[in-house]
Amino acid sequence: MKLRIFTEPQQGSTYDDLLTVAQAAERLGFDAFFRSDHYQRIGAGDPGPGSTDAWITLAGLARETSRIRLGTLVTPATFRLPGPLAISVATVDQMSGGRVELGFGTGWFDTEHSTYGIPFPPVNERFGRFEEQLEIVTGLWTADKEYSFDGRYYRLVDSPALPKPVQRPRPPIIIGGVGAKRTPRLAATYADEYNVPFRTLADTETALATVRAACEETGRTLTYSVAQTTVVGRDQAEIERRAAAAEQVPDTLRENGLAGTPAEVVEKIGKFAELGVDRVYLQIMDLSDLEHLELIAAEVLPHVG
Repeated sequence: MKLRIFTEPQQGSTYDDLLTVAQAAERLGFDAFFRSDHYQRIGAGDPGPGSTDAWITLAGLARETSRIRLGTLVTPATFRLPGPLAISVATVDQMSGGRVELGFGTGWFDTEHSTYGIPFPPVNERFGRFEEQLEIVTGLWTADKEYSFDGRYYRLVDSPALPKPVQRPRPPIIIGGVGAKRTPRLAATYADEYNVPFRTLADTETALATVRAACEETGRTLTYSVAQTTVVGRDQAEIERRAAAAEQVPDTLRENGLAGTPAEVVEKIGKFAELGVDRVYLQIMDLSDLEHLELIAAEVLPHVG
């Protein structure tokens, strides 16, 4: 089981905040540092300094880390055209020496689209665009020569399909969600990893079974992962303090996320492992609490890694 640190910078953080956490995660032995790809705070509250662009910040982190893997959960297909996205991710992969992963999705947060002038089509069109973008991005990365594509939403003519990423044939692609039809098919066709975001053990088991069935049809094998809001404390007072900082209720998190003492969290991670989960993305909301990371690294990571 690999543990990955997953952050939500749109809730209010700077590049320097992300750099501090990413370097701490690398020093402490976590497998990866991931961030969301949003342009404004989700929910009420102080926006602080606002959000940052995901791929610009990952480019910076690529030069200021050396081992830890870097990526998004997840980049919306609505934010960027597929050609420029392929170039951006390939560039960051080069800058990192081949440590990048692309979490990719349809986009869902309509408010950030309207506030920043980004088109937000209906859900069926978003899935259609997402599928074409998956084919284009992977096609550009793997093409031996010029690449063309003629779809309903995008058309590429004689692209040089450059630059190429360091990782060959391409950086891993992560697709998440719990839809019963389109998501399993797309994951089984294009993804290297399928992620179940913020679900109970029972719901996770159901989602994994659906994607495994889709993979039987495509003949592909995926890595399976989950994302879980995480609060770990040595005692109840510490758990409650960290839960409050994450705007969560401890008892609810114990049921629906990863919360409790290190022993409780180790036990819960073990139950995900029994379902065939290979990676857990620990969603850490308070980026100023580096002691939280140190506690997880000292008392959780050695028992599951």
